[in-house]
Amino acid sequence: MAVWLVAIVDRGSFTGFCTRWSCWTRSRKTRRSVRSTDDYLPHDCDLAIKATLKACWNDDNGGGFGGGPKQLGHTATNYASCLALALLGTPEALETVDRQALYRFFMSRKHASGAFTAHEGGESDVRVTYCVISIASLFGILTDELRAGVVDYVLSCQTYEGGFGGEPGNEAHGGYAFCSVATLYILQAVDQIQDLPALLHWLANRQMPFEGGYQGRTNKLVDGCYSFWQGALPALLADVVRERYGAAVPYQCHSEQLQKYILLCGQQIEGGLRDKPGKPRDHYHSCYCLSGLSVAQHGDGRDTPVVFGDASNLLARNHPAYNIGSDKVTKTLAYFAAKGPFQSE
Repeated sequence: MAVWLVAIVDRGSFTGFCTRWSCWTRSRKTRRSVRSTDDYLPHDCDLAIKATLKACWNDDNGGGFGGGPKQLGHTATNYASCLALALLGTPEALETVDRQALYRFFMSRKHASGAFTAHEGGESDVRVTYCVISIASLFGILTDELRAGVVDYVLSCQTYEGGFGGEPGNEAHGGYAFCSVATLYILQAVDQIQDLPALLHWLANRQMPFEGGYQGRTNKLVDGCYSFWQGALPALLADVVRERYGAAVPYQCHSEQLQKYILLCGQQIEGGLRDKPGKPRDHYHSCYCLSGLSVAQHGDGRDTPVVFGDASNLLARNHPAYNIGSDKVTKTLAYFAAKGPFQSE
């Protein structure tokens, strides 16, 4: 795995289906796999990432980071771009973002439902809403005006199964469940989930008893990327579960079985991780399998990590809501908090 990642970085290649997403997933999984978020990316690579991201800011057509230079600003590529800069973690990287312009872009995406639209004329759902709320909170621009109506909208997306869909009335889905619960976690509203027992029941039944990994929806196959999308939920829900049911209630994931699926079924022998055996490795699944592996090992961070196999399998702790290293989250929050309360212009 490490050899494959080092080869990618040494080539200086950040091309792919989306330049912004490629920068984020590759820099993130490189730092996750080497266990220290300050280890591997060389200085010239940091500079290249900052320059690439800066070139993709769209001043001419509504603001926001686009998928590439001159492309339309989009909330998902803003999410990936800002997380890539937070991973770099230097003041120069964090100051790449014009917070006033970013705030204006986010406010222009505000929808009457309480959600946000992905881009001009785009869809609105909990995925987009999570992208906005997570970055706004991380970069210190989460105002009352921006968060208005968000909690009620997210809560309305819980389904009869207990999980969350992308919009009210949609089928419960692991990716949307993560976006919903992570948004509530950031807004300190997890305790407002209307049917917590149903959510826990739905979540427990998405971890397959034979494979050990997670499926995204009822009656679907296991997929390695849900190791994070579903696997982060027990960590996000841990505090409210303790408060509601007591400290004796076990962690709501079989962590060792999940690690077995990722390490024994998800790895490709040449390096990289994948959806399932028979599928090719790719950056997306490498990113989310490693994220899921970290959360499976560390849980909510209160207990000693649970590590399947050799001790060298232990990864750095990933923040279950932001999906970057917990140390980078702490550092970024502190950097912008030191500037004082954000005032929109």
